[in-house]
Amino acid sequence: MNREDLLQGLKGRDPRAIARAISLVEDGDPLADAILGSLDESRIEQALVLGMTGPPGAGKSTLTDQIIAGYRARSQRIGVIAIDPSSAISGGAFLGDRIRMMRHALDSDVIVRSMATRGRLGGLCAAAGAAVRILASSGCSPVIIETVGVGQSEMDIIRLADVTTLVLAPGLGDDIQAMKAGLLEVADILVVNKADCVGAETLAMDMEAVARESRDKGGSTEVCMTVASEGRGIAELMQTVEALEKQYRQGGEHARRRQHAYDLEVLDWALELLRPELLEKIAKSGSNRTGDPRLKAAGILRQI
Repeated sequence: MNREDLLQGLKGRDPRAIARAISLVEDGDPLADAILGSLDESRIEQALVLGMTGPPGAGKSTLTDQIIAGYRARSQRIGVIAIDPSSAISGGAFLGDRIRMMRHALDSDVIVRSMATRGRLGGLCAAAGAAVRILASSGCSPVIIETVGVGQSEMDIIRLADVTTLVLAPGLGDDIQAMKAGLLEVADILVVNKADCVGAETLAMDMEAVARESRDKGGSTEVCMTVASEGRGIAELMQTVEALEKQYRQGGEHARRRQHAYDLEVLDWALELLRPELLEKIAKSGSNRTGDPRLKAAGILRQI
């Protein structure tokens, strides 16, 4: 697919062109500049970016699948960026959770993109931000970012979202794990999934207490209960997401978050573009590998 075909494919919302464009950005291909410079900024501004995070086993992928079905029932086009842990051997993404979304596999208006962490922090964040913009420019709204929710890279990526849902489930110690991971700090909606299981009511009460504390500090945290495997609570969750998005847009929080996400994406790209030059300077800095690495890094940065 040459440059003109690719750019035309993006304008025509061709899923193959979208997938190719994201791959070129991930790989740092020179054509990526032309792609990112041709995006429809008005569509990007209008799109909802929805974050889905939480500890493994909470049912995020099943819940995401139900949310996709809900938006497709309204004939909306959906983009999904699924951040997967990487294979330590191949560096590829573990795609097991994507199986739960297979019922949408033949739907050209549901575009699912898995992105492997590969141990990258800034590089992955930069590529994920670009993928969000490409999907939004192609008419996807919402663009859903689903992460494993246990690492710093996932925490940084979720900050690209306009509204973030933290999915918890009873019996996993999720409340303690989530608090330790700092996920509660970025969550707008606390979703107690598997609400038909023992312990769900207790977990919901705990999360209500967290939400009240957040609201006392000026936040807007809400609590929802779902049984994703049965589709229960999905409509109420979607209504809560949309109400918060409207509130944030009207109150200026949406613009603030987008500006902050933009600044972070610029920083991530700057670090990613500097990486090859930095590695070269480190390799040429001599055979001496003693002393404090931080001081060595500071010295190299002063030379640039």
